[in-house]
Amino acid sequence: MSDKKNARIDKANATLIDNNSLSDKKNFRIGKTNLILLAVGLLIIIVGFLLMLGAPSGDTYNPDIFSKQRITVGPMVSLFGFVFIIFAILFQSPKKQ
Repeated sequence: MSDKKNARIDKANATLIDNNSLSDKKNFRIGKTNLILLAVGLLIIIVGFLLMLGAPSGDTYNPDIFSKQRITVGPMVSLFGFVFIIFAILFQSPKKQ
């Protein structure tokens, strides 16, 4: 008899879990605007890494590996992209009333 009682409780809990998961989808924190901002931040990071990549140096020594683009600009652009992603996650759009 206790097995039937446990089965009913399990069924009741299953329906409660299903109802809660439906309400969680409506209250999802990251909205469309946040996802777009995250994509922009990811693109900024990719551009920063491409700037650090530069042209191939070849087999011989090439002093171009110490250019401002690779040493300064690329890392700063990538850092800005990471900071932008943090902003994109924390961004809250104004509530409509």
